[in-house]
Amino acid sequence: MKQALTAALLLALATAPALAADTDTVAPIDTAITLDHAPHPFNVRDLVMMQRVSDPQLSPDGRYAAFGVRSTDYAANKGVNAIEVLDLSHDGKPVTVVAKGASSPRWAPDGKSLYYVASAGGTAQLWRLDFTAGKDGLGLAAAKAPVQVSHGVLDVQAWKLSPDGRSVLLSYAVFTDCGTLACTKQKQDTRASDKATGTLYKKLFVRHWDTWSDGTRNQLYLGRFDANGQLPAEPVLLSRGIDGDVPSKPFGDDSEFAFSPDGKTVYFDVRIAGRSEPWSTNFDIYKVPTDGSAAPVNLTADNKAWDAWPVPSPDGKTLYYLAMKVPGFEADRFGIMALDLATGATRELDPQWDRSPGGMDISADGKTLYVTADDQGQHPLFAVDTASGKVGELVGNGSVDGYSLAGSRLLLARSDLKRPSDLYVANAEGKGLKQVTHYNAALLKNTHEGDFEFFTFKGWNNEPVQGYVVKPAGYQAGKKYPVAFIIHGGPQGAMTNGWSYRWNPQTYAGQGFAVVTINFHGSTGYGQKFTDSISGDWGGKPLEDLKLGWQAALDKYGFLDGNRACALGASYGGFMTYWIAGVWNQPWKCLIDHDGVFDARMMYYATEELWFEEHENGGTQYEVPANYEKFNPIDHVKDWRVPMLVIHSDLDYRIPLSQGLGAFTALQRRGIPSEFLTFPDENHWVLKPHNSVLWHDTVNAWLKQWTAEPGTGK
Repeated sequence: MKQALTAALLLALATAPALAADTDTVAPIDTAITLDHAPHPFNVRDLVMMQRVSDPQLSPDGRYAAFGVRSTDYAANKGVNAIEVLDLSHDGKPVTVVAKGASSPRWAPDGKSLYYVASAGGTAQLWRLDFTAGKDGLGLAAAKAPVQVSHGVLDVQAWKLSPDGRSVLLSYAVFTDCGTLACTKQKQDTRASDKATGTLYKKLFVRHWDTWSDGTRNQLYLGRFDANGQLPAEPVLLSRGIDGDVPSKPFGDDSEFAFSPDGKTVYFDVRIAGRSEPWSTNFDIYKVPTDGSAAPVNLTADNKAWDAWPVPSPDGKTLYYLAMKVPGFEADRFGIMALDLATGATRELDPQWDRSPGGMDISADGKTLYVTADDQGQHPLFAVDTASGKVGELVGNGSVDGYSLAGSRLLLARSDLKRPSDLYVANAEGKGLKQVTHYNAALLKNTHEGDFEFFTFKGWNNEPVQGYVVKPAGYQAGKKYPVAFIIHGGPQGAMTNGWSYRWNPQTYAGQGFAVVTINFHGSTGYGQKFTDSISGDWGGKPLEDLKLGWQAALDKYGFLDGNRACALGASYGGFMTYWIAGVWNQPWKCLIDHDGVFDARMMYYATEELWFEEHENGGTQYEVPANYEKFNPIDHVKDWRVPMLVIHSDLDYRIPLSQGLGAFTALQRRGIPSEFLTFPDENHWVLKPHNSVLWHDTVNAWLKQWTAEPGTGK
């Protein structure tokens, strides 16, 4: 259930009012947003209209920053992507929009061209934009017309340029019994024209995250540019004989494959599917020659846990990658491994570092690896010495959401609980940090946000546990405020000092609520033992932490009105909301459950990623049924009493819709005040702009209904 952000941009609810079980439960929403330019508390309409900065990419000389910016077309109910470039040579340079409807910018090795992905006739293709270099640098505003360079009949899923810029790795979703991309397209067209709509499955997955399996696999190809800079329509298949996805589904990207420095070898990670894919986390790293003359070779077969994200050293002698040690456990600690490509010997670089890194890159001299990791409520950038394994924090106090390295310069996308991602520059040691973009400054100038503070208390077994409090916007000393008590999902995740477009505490602070959240046992960033402690104990240690953390917050922060508080959570947080509805409902005036587990027994048979359920419960449901009943919310429905809003959507295949429907049925049958909000076009997350506004308006109305001060008539 660990989550990663994706985008879904289909039209929905653009003109029609939302309907509910009783016709007046949810009000219609506007089809256009007019932002309030007068000072006002931050709200969801501000949130959905923000520009989202991502995917920072430094030019090879470190002078130019290319990056993605997503704006919102609210009337069309979708996000609109663009690629922009900023000259970092001195302050005050304007940002140049170089491509609209485009994503995944990457510089050519000579720094004079920028490649990206955009549609051509409805198919995602690779494009090149050439800049004219003059004495003052690149002529960004006078770039030549973009040139389409890929011509496959299928969408480019992911891609990466070779070190010399003469070839490119391309991932396509294909039928593995097809010898060409054209064969896959022909099969897809034949299926689309068939009047019979049934699909026969013979193994799992039948569906994953929010998509039914169509039998295709992401496969890795290599295309070489011709004299005119064009790629062949039929590139060379490199992942020959691999029954798996490169990159992985549903959230894999170009960090899962890499060229060797000489461009003669490709490294990629993949999980071999077979019949065990839904209960396996056994990713391995393979190598294959770029000419496709030999089949891929598994380099990490001895480790039955997760090996992934290959990063070759600049001299080509060492392959760095991340590896877990526990098979079937998606939240095990990733160690940084070094593989000697000549001898095959491996060593863990950072065994002394009790954090789980990701987002790895390497310096040009090969002496430093760069990684990010959760750490005590922050998500900093770290440097790891490749010789000693010594780890040092470079940029902390917030969340590093992405970064790029060129020479002695770092480019970072960075956010915190009061600011969405913007770009910053620093030197390679993290010194001289300076903000260089201010995309939402005008919007934020007119909004009031809540100040936040982390606190620590003694949780389960008297062990230290961290949480944070956000004051309501417009906070006045001496007043008491209603509370939104947010329970995070994962469960191996954390509420960190970073900006989010889902479950953003500032949207509640802007409605006059204080926010309290606890990073209970099982959360990430506090050591692997702390993370491991939740497995097999979903309703135990974490519940104790939530109880103790709630009391600690009430004792420390006098502005919290403990008599006007609601608890709310999603995914694992939704499980916990159903759980406390039966076993700890005394403090709460209302509950809000988004996509939670209501029946642990049926959850095992209805979800897709079985490895998660089997690890968390110590085996399959039919082998250890008592483990699934130990903390099963459905067994405590008789003790439910608190009004609850249930939210669950049709495309959630992680925790299927029937879980939410079952909970709402229980509430209605018990006669407990309750409402059910569902979206036919959303998955485990609510992503479309209009749906996000409706979600927040419904949640806020429920919170206000049950936390209104006595005698106000509300």
